[in-house]
Amino acid sequence: MKDKQTQPGTPPIGRYRYRILALLFFATTINYMDRSVLGVLAPTLQYKVFHWSDRDYALVNIAFKSAYAIGLVSMGALIDRIGTRAGYALAIAVWSVFGMAHALVRPAFSLVGFCVARFGLGLGESGNFPAAIKTTAEWFPRRERAFATGVFNAGANVGAIMAPLVIPLFVLPDGTNWQFAFLTTGVLSLAWIVFWLRTYQPPGSHPRVSAGEMAYIHSDSPATSGARIPWRRVLPLRETWAFALGKITDAVWWFYLFWGGKYLYDRFGLDIKGLALPLILIYAVSDAGSVAGGWLSSSLIKRGWSVNRARKTTLLVCALSVLPVVFVTEIHTRFDADASFYARLGAQQVPASAQDALGALSGRSFASAKEFTAAAASVLPPAEAARLESVLVKSARSDRFYWIAVVLIAVAAAGHQAWSANLYTLVSDVFPKAATASVIGFGGMFGAVSGLVADWSLGQVLSASGPAGYMFAFLIAGLAYLFFLGVIQVLMPRMTPLDDDLRHTTHYP
Repeated sequence: MKDKQTQPGTPPIGRYRYRILALLFFATTINYMDRSVLGVLAPTLQYKVFHWSDRDYALVNIAFKSAYAIGLVSMGALIDRIGTRAGYALAIAVWSVFGMAHALVRPAFSLVGFCVARFGLGLGESGNFPAAIKTTAEWFPRRERAFATGVFNAGANVGAIMAPLVIPLFVLPDGTNWQFAFLTTGVLSLAWIVFWLRTYQPPGSHPRVSAGEMAYIHSDSPATSGARIPWRRVLPLRETWAFALGKITDAVWWFYLFWGGKYLYDRFGLDIKGLALPLILIYAVSDAGSVAGGWLSSSLIKRGWSVNRARKTTLLVCALSVLPVVFVTEIHTRFDADASFYARLGAQQVPASAQDALGALSGRSFASAKEFTAAAASVLPPAEAARLESVLVKSARSDRFYWIAVVLIAVAAAGHQAWSANLYTLVSDVFPKAATASVIGFGGMFGAVSGLVADWSLGQVLSASGPAGYMFAFLIAGLAYLFFLGVIQVLMPRMTPLDDDLRHTTHYP
């Protein structure tokens, strides 16, 4: 993005803020690489390494989100107290240590071990978005904040893309070498901390920030004292609750991130290698959505729209783009033990003894890969069933309609990321900078709590009804955004900025 041209005789506008934005982008990328590893490995760890139930897997995710909820409140307040420089470095150090600690877990105590590691990871990772949003408010004028938020928020999708791209290079379908997947970000995290501490200072005291850039950063922001505002003071405000309730939609993103790979495995039989391309597509499209959502509202403001109208119109576009995801579970693929299936087994040189055993399934049709693999495992020796699983699934799968489901999820995930970029920006539009991280943390806690409630509920439903239980999850995922946009409009019909005393100033034009 080009800087606004200055008038003759005024200091030139610098671009150092984009270097800070690049660091936010890379931090968010590392953050999502760490948390996405479990989503990619979920079917492998659950069914082939640790043999968890769906309820067990839900508990692992609940541990992460419980810590994330606690951390968002405490880390947001901590970052407001000690500043973004020290607070961000502390957060990434904590999440890196616990991210690598996953590799130490052994099967004998896998559930407890993963819950402890995920709890620590969630505690550290909770600092990323409060610190990043606060940094954006410090370094960018209001009219650029949605774009800047969209750019660093795109790092979430890049990290989510890198996980399925890198993990299959050294983790085998049977789970061999799974530990290495949790060790890949340690060096990156250390390098980031070094660059951050060497690069970052508040813009007002940074030697590389020109007078012109400093004036540009504050060109459309009211002057503030910078005094810390504790989160308890922002709790009674309607604007705080508008953001917090809107963040309940985070549960949908958590669902895509931690259960999406499992859904594609359970329904369509995509193993760790088969998941790579679909997950990369989902998060690549999400990446574009994050940037596009930030660009759209910023562009509307530059065209003369009010901040209130531009942000909420963009949120409406996002909510409408998510709606088609309700049809994901209507994409049906059969797994048929018919003549074509047995012909494919012969072409794949499956041992004759295994083909004879699989003859017991002749003429049967299954509605999901999970049901088919369970039936195959009932007639084959366990070791042979595990070794042949990928070949059997591909041979029995009747079509590749799963790509329709992948595209629907991708578009919905892009809508969420665009929604998220603008929802975050609402905070910096309305609240003074000293309260930004606290409000972000409080709202993020709502998102995390909604996510852990969704995890518990989904674990119960899937344990009781199998893959058919995903229908409720996708139905809620599609309708939630329109509902919460209505809630935001009721609580905050006009986006009125607040001063350092949290009193309303003037409406945006």
